[in-house]
Amino acid sequence: MADLTLFHTAEVHVSTFEALAPEAQLAHVVRPEWLERAQGGIDAELAHEITQAIEAVQGPVLCSCTTIGAVAEKAGATRIDWPMMQKAAEIGGPVMLAYCLDSTLAPSTALLERAFLELGKSPEIRSLPLTGLWHHFTAGDVDRFHRQIAEWVGTSLSLVSDTSCVVLAQASMAGAAKHIDSNVPVLTSPEIAISSLLADA
Repeated sequence: MADLTLFHTAEVHVSTFEALAPEAQLAHVVRPEWLERAQGGIDAELAHEITQAIEAVQGPVLCSCTTIGAVAEKAGATRIDWPMMQKAAEIGGPVMLAYCLDSTLAPSTALLERAFLELGKSPEIRSLPLTGLWHHFTAGDVDRFHRQIAEWVGTSLSLVSDTSCVVLAQASMAGAAKHIDSNVPVLTSPEIAISSLLADA
């Protein structure tokens, strides 16, 4: 049995997680059509399909897609961004929440608010929409995607001096962190999530 089974909606995430945990036995399920179908909202048919797939797995499951995260969590998976949101809440606000898909905003905000409330803190969240950059990722130009995210985040940090930390909401955005030159902590979900789950294994 795998140490961890990961559900992705993009093939690129497989190599990301293999690099993060080279000694772990990871199983990957890649379903890009789930994200495509979820763009207008997750209907009952898609929710049932996701739930069945996750419930069929033995052992711990991690869902790397923010958009389908709430459904995956109900089915027993850990949402990739939950450990990151917990860390952001521990640092405290104001948190800059950067996202590149409109479908990500509501679930990410709700999860970050939940993390704050579990610590008895009042959520302080500032959203940074970067939806105009998503086409670079879907076109396979991941380096440009990451560099432009970094540029926008860096500019925003220079304009808002009291930001406590930055949350890059989607796993696909994680590579931007190394291009952001700032003393403000920049949190990414893949590394934080896999460290948390494998530590508990």
